Amino acid sequence: MRITRFLSISCIGLCVALAASVGASAGPIYKVVLDDVIHGITAGHVIDTIHAAAEDDAELVLIQLKTPGGLLSATRDMIEVMLNSERPVVVYVAPAGAHAASAGFLIMIAADVAAMAPGTNTGAATPVSGSGQELQETLQKKVTSDAAAYTRSLAERRNRNPEIAQKAVTETLSWTASEALELGLIDYIASSESELLEFLDGKTIPRPGGAEIVLATAGKVVVLREMTRKQKILAFIANPNIALLLGMMGLAGLYMEFSNPGLLFPGIFGAVALLLAAFAFEILPVNIVGVILLVAGFGLLIVEVVTPSFGIIGAGGIVGLVLGALLLFEEQPLPTPALRVSWAMILPVAIVLGVVVIALGRKVVEAQRRAPMTGIESLIGQFATARTPIDRRGKVFIRGEFWDAHADEPIQESERVRVLSVDGLLLHVERDPESS
Repeated sequence: MRITRFLSISCIGLCVALAASVGASAGPIYKVVLDDVIHGITAGHVIDTIHAAAEDDAELVLIQLKTPGGLLSATRDMIEVMLNSERPVVVYVAPAGAHAASAGFLIMIAADVAAMAPGTNTGAATPVSGSGQELQETLQKKVTSDAAAYTRSLAERRNRNPEIAQKAVTETLSWTASEALELGLIDYIASSESELLEFLDGKTIPRPGGAEIVLATAGKVVVLREMTRKQKILAFIANPNIALLLGMMGLAGLYMEFSNPGLLFPGIFGAVALLLAAFAFEILPVNIVGVILLVAGFGLLIVEVVTPSFGIIGAGGIVGLVLGALLLFEEQPLPTPALRVSWAMILPVAIVLGVVVIALGRKVVEAQRRAPMTGIESLIGQFATARTPIDRRGKVFIRGEFWDAHADEPIQESERVRVLSVDGLLLHVERDPESS
C-alpha cells in the first residue's frame, strides 16, 4: 500500500511538473517602450511585437508605458490584439514620474498584468467634443457612454474593478500607483523591472480559449524591441506640429517655384514636404474646416502680393493660417493634448510664412512690372537717332545698330526719336517731344 501510494503521489507530482513545463515558454521576454502619443505607427510597433512574441514563443510581452494618450482607433486596434494574444501581455507604467493618461489608461486596464512604478499616475480618460452647442452635448453624452462601457468591459475581462475604472471616463479621475492598487485597478507596484519580473515568476495567466500559462520569468533575458528606422521617421512625421510645419513649407516651396519657374529646388522640396504632410494627415484626425482655413489664409497672402492693401488682406491671411492650424486636428473621443498643435509652433510659422510670401511675392511682381533689360522688348521706351529721313519708313540708329523704323509723321534726318513698340525687326517710333 505504501509503495502504491508513493507511486501515485510521484505520478501526480510528475504530471504537475510536466504541465508547468508545457505552459512555460523557453523564449525570452520581449519588451517594448511606448513613450509617445498613441497613433497608427506607435500602435503598429506594439502589435508587431505581440505577433513576434507568438511566433518566437516568447515568455511574455512587457510594455513599458508612458503616454499622454492618443487616437482611440489606434488604441482599440492595439487592445484587440492584446486581448487575443497567445503570449501574456504585461503593462508597466514607468519610470517614476510617468503617467498613463487617457488611452494609456485603457491599455493598462486591458493588460494581463498591470503594474505601476512608485511616483506614477493614471486615469483621466473623459471624452472631449469640439464646440459646446446642444448637438455637441448630445454627442458628448453618447461618446462618454460608449467609452465608459468599453472601459467597464476591459476591467471585467481582466478581473479589475469596473465601477472604479469607468470613473476615469465619467468623472475624469486620476489615481496614484498606491491608490490604483488599493482600488483594484492594477496588480502590483514595482520599483524596478527586476522586481516586477520576480513578482511575475510562477504566476498563472489565463489565455483565450481557457488555457493557462505558468510564467517562468526568473533569469529570463529581456529583449528590447525598438522601432525600425523607418518607423521612427514616420512617427516623427506624424507629430501634429511637424505635420503642420511640413504642410506650410510645402505650400511656400510650390509658391516660390510657380512664381519663379525653373528654380527646381523649391518645387521639389515643396512637393516632397506636401506628400509627407499628406501622410501625416492620413494618420492624424484631420478637420476639413482647418484645411480650408489654411488654404484660404495662404490664398489671402497671395492676394496681398498682387493687390497691396496696406497689410489688411495679409493680416487676414495670417489670421486664417492661425485659425486653420488650431482647427486642423479634430478633438478625439479621448482628450490628448499632445495631438494639438502648439501655440509656440503656430504663431512663428504663420508670421514667418506670411512675411516670406508677401516679401518674395512683391519682389516677383516688381520684377514682372519692370521694363525688360535685355532682348528686343528692352528697346521699347528707348531713344534713337534718325539716320535717314523717315517718311512712313526709314532708318534709325540705336545701341550701335541700324534698324528699320516706321513713323506716322515725317521725321528729318538726325532727329531724336523714341521707340513705341517693336514688330519683328521693325521699330515703331515717334519724334521725341522734348527735342522738338
